[in-house]
Amino acid sequence: MKWEAIYQEKLVSVEKAASLIESGDTAWFGACSSAPIQLLEAISDRYESLENVDLITAMALYPYKFLKSKDYIGHLNFHTVFYGAFERQFYKIGNVNVNSIHLSNIARALKEYYKVNTLLADVSLPDEDGYMYYGPMGVVVNGEVAEMATKKIVQVNKFQPKVKGVKHRIHVSEVDCICEFDHELPVLPQPPISDVDRKIADLLLPLIPDGATIQVGLGGLANAVGYGLESKKNLSVHTEMFTDSMVYLAKKGVVNGKLVAAFGLGSTELYDFVGEGKVELAPISYVNNPFEIGKNKDFISINACLMVDLTGQVCSESLGHFQYSSTGGQLDYVRGASVSEGGKSFICLSSTVKDKEGHMKSTISVNLPEGEVVTTPRTDVMYVVTEYGIANLYNKPLTERVKALIEIAHPDFREGLMTEAKSVGLLY
Repeated sequence: MKWEAIYQEKLVSVEKAASLIESGDTAWFGACSSAPIQLLEAISDRYESLENVDLITAMALYPYKFLKSKDYIGHLNFHTVFYGAFERQFYKIGNVNVNSIHLSNIARALKEYYKVNTLLADVSLPDEDGYMYYGPMGVVVNGEVAEMATKKIVQVNKFQPKVKGVKHRIHVSEVDCICEFDHELPVLPQPPISDVDRKIADLLLPLIPDGATIQVGLGGLANAVGYGLESKKNLSVHTEMFTDSMVYLAKKGVVNGKLVAAFGLGSTELYDFVGEGKVELAPISYVNNPFEIGKNKDFISINACLMVDLTGQVCSESLGHFQYSSTGGQLDYVRGASVSEGGKSFICLSSTVKDKEGHMKSTISVNLPEGEVVTTPRTDVMYVVTEYGIANLYNKPLTERVKALIEIAHPDFREGLMTEAKSVGLLY
């Protein structure tokens, strides 16, 4: 049978596709811009007929019905492996279960812990051979989930780009059900670049050599560094997240080596660029593998954090006991850079933050505040950067770490940090 006939045979309404979900199913649905939004909302509409359906994704970019009311708990239970803005917005309602996991381990967690049996994915129109593509975001884990799932339901969306990569598509013959709904992909607005971001970028950019392979994270600092690289030459990219700044660098010819990523997330321009086949996408279990990262000479990893203690422990995901983000791929890339010949990893933060009362506090402290978790252990940290300087901590003894971090703290807090360090025995 030709693929066109198979497609028509499996094509149903969104509501009919939603009816295939059964009580007890555990489903991964495409993260961020690869989510089949209308299919998920149709599943939500029949929640009262379902029990103990677990829906898992990473960083939702849409306010799904099941996030907005506790009535869905026990019927449709939501889980996220990367905690983002919508999860934070609806967390107190009670249907957001947070798992902070190294992104390189997502597929393993879905198979061994969650025991996923269902894939829900937004996909492109079929190509001439009947393959539907997961788009800029879906390659991250959809292909691996397809291999473990016994039920595969896709929503075809003409706005979902056909992408290049590995485990980046699925054939019409491999899915159980097809529905159609066209919707433009959710975009991720770019945060502004602050003066502190620019100062930090100006400090570390001279340490990035021509010919380096880069990874930058998300946020204003990442943009300051990314766009600041335009004076470099012959860069390559190996990153979990392909960003708008990387599109800019590629179009200017600054990045003329390989472009490898687990996903692309950002503007419509970025989605179009990835859809042109200029980026090689692969599952995040491969892209974020520290040993694969380390194969790149002069690998440069740049990520942000929230706080650092005086021994170099890094918190990037919580404010006290309140979960703010997730581990993501930070430690994957810190360790990958340490394996790379000539590799460097930079953990960056503003030297101060304002508390709820508007008082300025140091983000470098003797101890991490109660409840704040260690995202990157001090034994892995290489460079810590604030707007006041760069501290090289790698493989150094505690006393040198403490002194180096105090030197890059805000000047108003250095004397107090020195006194506290001595009082607790970190310095004598």
